[in-house]
Amino acid sequence: MELADLMRQTEGKTLEFKRDASSAGPILRTVCAFANTAGGTLLIGIEDRTGDVLGVADPLDTEERLASIIADGIAPTLVPDIELIPWRDTRVIAVRVYPGPSRPYRVTSGSAQPGAYVRIGSTNRIADDVLAAELARGARNEGFDEIPVPELEQDALDLDAAREALDSVRELRPRELKTLRLITEHQGREVATTGAVLMFGRNRLDQFPDAWIQVGRFKGCDKTTVIDSADLNEYPVRAIEHAIAFVTRNTSVAYEISGTRRLEVPEYPPVAVREAIVNAVVHADYSQRGAPIRIAIFDDRIEITSPGILVAGLTIADVLSGVSKLRNRVIGRVFREAGLIEQWGSGIQRMREACLTAGLGEPLIEEVATTFRVTLFATRTGARPLDALDEATLSTLRDTDGLSTREIAERINRTPRATRTRLQRLIEAGLVVEIGSAPNDPHRRYYVAEEPARYGRD
Repeated sequence: MELADLMRQTEGKTLEFKRDASSAGPILRTVCAFANTAGGTLLIGIEDRTGDVLGVADPLDTEERLASIIADGIAPTLVPDIELIPWRDTRVIAVRVYPGPSRPYRVTSGSAQPGAYVRIGSTNRIADDVLAAELARGARNEGFDEIPVPELEQDALDLDAAREALDSVRELRPRELKTLRLITEHQGREVATTGAVLMFGRNRLDQFPDAWIQVGRFKGCDKTTVIDSADLNEYPVRAIEHAIAFVTRNTSVAYEISGTRRLEVPEYPPVAVREAIVNAVVHADYSQRGAPIRIAIFDDRIEITSPGILVAGLTIADVLSGVSKLRNRVIGRVFREAGLIEQWGSGIQRMREACLTAGLGEPLIEEVATTFRVTLFATRTGARPLDALDEATLSTLRDTDGLSTREIAERINRTPRATRTRLQRLIEAGLVVEIGSAPNDPHRRYYVAEEPARYGRD
């Protein structure tokens, strides 16, 4: 472990600096929180405010004391790696903690308040009973939405709504209900799972009163004045579509003139809005009570907030790189079968790609208290630089009377599917326009836009 590599980072979810080991409480909270979430490294001998390397006066004695503090103050037993790192003429102690297999870990003694802690950003927060139970399920590799609901059988589900969501891609027979884990065996009976009730329960809000979406449009950049709002209580698949429609209705468009055609370009890339909302619904922690999924639209941004921190073992960096751990396996499986998601971990990347291609700022992804939030920004930072294949695509379209996806794919030597994805990005960037009579129009053609879109509010 190189100290210089660690010092290039800032304190956050997986890194914390401590001046010394004189107080057991802060050390126990941090180590416990690391073990319950994504792991991390605690560096003893570094000033946390300035980042100055002070070193440890008695490194061997301090190392032994740290081992005792952790062994005596956290249960179940936690054994981190403790390493002495040389720095000039002194030593820094690194306590490396891995996500523990026996979550939730709890502080049991010392000056810290007893309880299970989790890491949110660069802070340690005590977990309530609901969050502690979620940590325990994660350690057992169990999903909340897979839990059977003993008092509810198949007739508690609106199977017509389920067929509406799935019939176009999958026949919903009794066997399929089990395959999708909408129904499970429990004490010799077939009963509904929590995920089935969340998605298709006839009285779903009686069991889960916070399983809905709240949407609002606010004047300005804060929540002082509400312009438009709605409570979306429908089944999740329908609620997503209504949420997207609400965003569309409450955000502006740009107008682009291409020849004799006047085209509308949304303020926010539709794929980014859709991915952010679907992600919120699929990954929400429905075991939490007190807050629904919230979509807040301001003059300068959209905030999509869902209950629940990241699944244990994940960091924001992991999410941005495409790593995914599915909290809700039943909901995820149904959404995948319904074509609402493609592969685990790809949604965030598509959302970022769409925003950057459109010249928008990088989406902000963060944990706030015990929620997960995605913020899309309206401010445009300039068009994203084109790569060689983008240039080749535009060059192919120039001086033509429009080309089909297949024709473009043949000329740039890519598959039609990959070409469609690239064309969609160029369309959202205002560089390409598509003309057709319907989404599935076989005669749809693509053209180079004559001038870039101008964005602004009326």
